[in-house]
Amino acid sequence: MTPRSVAGYWTGFAVVLALLVAAPLVLPEFWRRFVTEILIWGLLAMSSDILIGYTGMVSFGHSAFFGLGMYGAAAALLAVRPANLWLALLSGLVAAAVVAVFVAYFATRLRDIYFAITTLVFSQIFYVIIFTWTEVTGGENGLNFARPTLSVPGFFSIPFTTETLHWFVLGVVTLSYLILRRITQSPFGMVLQAIRENEPRTRAIGYRVERYKIVAVMLSGLFAGLAGILYAIQNKFAAPDFVFFLVSGETVIFNVMGGMGTLVGPVAGAAFFLLLREGFSRFFTEYYLIPVGLIFTAMVIFMPQGLLGFLRRRLNQ
Repeated sequence: MTPRSVAGYWTGFAVVLALLVAAPLVLPEFWRRFVTEILIWGLLAMSSDILIGYTGMVSFGHSAFFGLGMYGAAAALLAVRPANLWLALLSGLVAAAVVAVFVAYFATRLRDIYFAITTLVFSQIFYVIIFTWTEVTGGENGLNFARPTLSVPGFFSIPFTTETLHWFVLGVVTLSYLILRRITQSPFGMVLQAIRENEPRTRAIGYRVERYKIVAVMLSGLFAGLAGILYAIQNKFAAPDFVFFLVSGETVIFNVMGGMGTLVGPVAGAAFFLLLREGFSRFFTEYYLIPVGLIFTAMVIFMPQGLLGFLRRRLNQ
């Protein structure tokens, strides 16, 4: 990138960040929660972009990472009194990381459609376990818990409001984006992109492709679990529906609609999809997925590079 384009990028980043910071101060209650939810789903989309966009591995197992992050946080919030935010974050990340290591060890031995199917199978296995292990997970009713306070021992402790929760989620998502951006631009990220473009050649020049894939799955699962923790804290519950493979399918849709291999694109895709779903559900009730599906199909045909790719192409003309 040229110095001018770098300056333009960071200027745009600062403007968007400032708008998101100001959003809860000007939006009504419903839209405050909605924007916060978009940020959480955007983080999940970014986490899957590490695999889909940068490594070329389509995963249908992100619902497992997302859901286990939720349940890990819920377990900590229910087990400890008073509820501790940082313990919930740690517990959820550990749960997601353990699942990610398990899935990565087995799934990365396969390629292409076989990898995708394997991640789907693992997702369904964890869904069945959570759905049927009623004594621990609450079964189909899930787990309900009180939202913890935002506190730093010895300094401050404040309850979460709609505004403070939004700013907390925004801070976590922004930090996650900066970390993931640094990773994807590092030599490690370059190797992931080489695997995506030509895996046999990457292996031939001496890189241990399997190890890079395992780390990519673990990294992706960790940030997906973080998104699950944030979603649990926002909604004060964990339910097996979020471990179902349909969540993984929506995550793939976010990437396709926004533009893969960009980190920002999947976030835009998540926002666009959620806005479409919210808008059409008010007019078409239970049939809202029909117009959403038609728009998605049209975008795949006429905008194969997603929203971000389309905007880039228009600006370069």
